[in-house]
Amino acid sequence: MLAPGSTIGILGGGQLGRMLALAAAELGYRCHIFAPEADTPASEVAAVTTRAEYGDAAALKAFAAAVDVVTLEWENVDREAVRQLAAHVPVHPGAHSLEVAQDRMAEKQFVEWLGGRTATWAQVDSREGLDAAIAQVGLPAILKTRRFGYDGKGQARIMVAGDADAAWATIGGQPAILEGFVNFAHEFSVLLCRGQDGSIVDWPVPVNLHKGGILATSTLPPPALVRAQAAEAVALTRTVAEKLGHIGVLTAEFFACKDGPRFNEMAPRVHNSGHWTIEGSATSQFENHVRAVVGLPLRPTSLMSARIEMTNLIGDDVADWPRLMADAQAHVHLYGKAEARPGRKMGHVTRLGK
Repeated sequence: MLAPGSTIGILGGGQLGRMLALAAAELGYRCHIFAPEADTPASEVAAVTTRAEYGDAAALKAFAAAVDVVTLEWENVDREAVRQLAAHVPVHPGAHSLEVAQDRMAEKQFVEWLGGRTATWAQVDSREGLDAAIAQVGLPAILKTRRFGYDGKGQARIMVAGDADAAWATIGGQPAILEGFVNFAHEFSVLLCRGQDGSIVDWPVPVNLHKGGILATSTLPPPALVRAQAAEAVALTRTVAEKLGHIGVLTAEFFACKDGPRFNEMAPRVHNSGHWTIEGSATSQFENHVRAVVGLPLRPTSLMSARIEMTNLIGDDVADWPRLMADAQAHVHLYGKAEARPGRKMGHVTRLGK
């Protein structure tokens, strides 16, 4: 167990790192950000920042010497960087969680091995392989890069066979999977946190609404179908965390279908669909993640209101900040990003009650 005053290293400098650093500070821990970008949202609230590429071995070694433990705020960090750091300092979550979560094919194989249901899918390694996958999976379908895909990036829909060339070009001819469409009623996510002692806490399940591939809202309580399927989805996600030896928050996204929950994807980190936990839960996802990383006991996740809604502020939505700041029911979180671009998450707003 690391005592307050210790330093937590965070790989990545985005808004998730920012909220982790804020939670860590409340518990008395310092944070050191490692990121290649300048002027990151996390750097504004952290004690120290190292600006370097994830492949910079010398910078990684110096970073490891300056911190007591390392965590991450996004899953696309170079796994070799994580391995280098782990040779000098504890890293939570570890390389195993990244190896599975970074590769959509490995992720689906792992979940299916554990008995979870996924969309019908096929591996695609070439343009010719795409034709074979279409014959196997059928259409319509979605072509997704195996790596570096989030918020709708690295994806292309194939509605008819004639769309295949354009879809292959859209993803840059990278190794991919083809997923058949899933007939679902709702999307929802399971957020849990696993401590170093193996204990697990999970949060009540929100229903999620996406627009343009980007999360728009997360709402509790979810519809009846999601409530009926939550226990099965939570059980699967707990098994995933245990089999990975995962430490910290793990998020799994599901489709609510007539035949039960169908796994979509997972993130080995705190997640946008859990931002409501800052005001809406007895303990936020960020605090429990920090607790897990430093070895503290995890805290309860009970709800603070019967109804909760988190809304993302995307792009120019943030221009509405004067009205939002004047709304007594709105808990406004702005991420300190200077430029509002289409599709860019600029902040979020959480409301409790009706």
